[in-house]
Amino acid sequence: MVDHQYRLVIDGQSIATEGTFDVLNPSDGQVVGAAPKATVAQLDQAVSAAQTAYEKWSKADDTTRQKACVAIADTLRDHAEELAQLLTLEQGKPLNGMGSRYELGGAEAWARYTAGLELPVKVLQDDNQGRVELHRKPVGVVGSITPWNWPLMIAIWHIVPAIRTGNTVVIKPSPLTPLSTIRMIELLNTVLPAGVLNCVTGENDIGAAMSSHPGIAKIVFTGSTETGKKIMAGAAATLKRLTLELGGNDAGIVLPDCDSRQIAEGLFWGAFINGGQTCAALKRLYVHEDIYEDVCRELTSFAATVKVGDGLSEDSVLGPVQNRMQYQKVKDLVNDAKGRGGRILIGGNSDDNAPGNFYPVTLVADLNNGDRLVDEEQFGPALPIIKYSDLDEVIRRANDNPNGLGGSVWGRDIAKAKKVASQLECGSVWINKHGAIQPNVPFGGVKGSGLGVEFAEDGLAEYTTIQVIFQ
Repeated sequence: MVDHQYRLVIDGQSIATEGTFDVLNPSDGQVVGAAPKATVAQLDQAVSAAQTAYEKWSKADDTTRQKACVAIADTLRDHAEELAQLLTLEQGKPLNGMGSRYELGGAEAWARYTAGLELPVKVLQDDNQGRVELHRKPVGVVGSITPWNWPLMIAIWHIVPAIRTGNTVVIKPSPLTPLSTIRMIELLNTVLPAGVLNCVTGENDIGAAMSSHPGIAKIVFTGSTETGKKIMAGAAATLKRLTLELGGNDAGIVLPDCDSRQIAEGLFWGAFINGGQTCAALKRLYVHEDIYEDVCRELTSFAATVKVGDGLSEDSVLGPVQNRMQYQKVKDLVNDAKGRGGRILIGGNSDDNAPGNFYPVTLVADLNNGDRLVDEEQFGPALPIIKYSDLDEVIRRANDNPNGLGGSVWGRDIAKAKKVASQLECGSVWINKHGAIQPNVPFGGVKGSGLGVEFAEDGLAEYTTIQVIFQ
């Protein structure tokens, strides 16, 4: 794949750029390939192509749009291994487990499910005074800006509902993981009309230009809260519609009736899926004092069995941190926790001179709100564990954060766990698991974790405007 010529995809054509930038393998720091560096003029060209395609695509019948989305799913299935290999090279996640093959399977499943969703005309009134219908119409050109942690699956989360509802798309992937997205868009253009799906890659200036571009009607963005705020500000002048899935600092609360050994594996993967580089991963774990040491011991025991290594090795379970900046952030937060009296149960040390961005799975006990590793989203393989005694107080501490994406409650008494769950300030709450999102369930955050929702009919509706017809 290193020898592949990566180019922009505009109006169904492969477009060269004057400049390129290297994309690195986080396992060894080697160059995976050269990504094209788009200019703002080429962004304009992509938006223009999408606008032209929109004129016809927005008028396509529902069956045509549905078939196109099924064709997207089929294409992902047929090229899953090629895309998974490239994804691992630039993102670092293992091929196996909940890695690149898992991501491609999820992308296909989401595309196939979303293809079957419908937003039929809704009759609001039909009586002797008249008939009133609510119609859903596409918004226009959708600008998609995607992150580096789940680049292909999140791209599909953006692309398929947009196309399903009659919109056209210009997508800009993260400059850290652009190659797999370029290749995916090349493949999808073999089953879509020219201009319906376009891809531009570059640095942050292209994302900023998209946010303010008068030809883009909606921005859908997944990434950090701070970048989301900038996108929102950039979109203000043109009153763009926005769907923002932003940062999370998800809290998990373990009730005292839990079996520590039974929940250890679920807690671990809730926190460490994709090496902790997931918005809706478990980021803070609050454990009742009666079973605190038991949970610490069982989690440590399970963590010791998990192999961290090069993603291309078939036996690797977790890979490296995707980029050096994030690696350094995790390291700084763990070091700060040590300085504040945090007890390292496992991990906590890294070799900065070793190749790649490998940071060990790290569990830090005896922390509290006010410690940086608890208050700040680490977005990496380090989990703080906090002891509590009073249930009302721990709910307050769990909610004492500017983010509100997800949360979880762990306990045998399901009724009690649901009562606690209802008091958490977040968009999704799981009981005895964490982060299990589904294409048939709306997903979104509150507070600093975003605007709008994705998935299911509610997520599909976010790509439409309402028109009411009176007769």
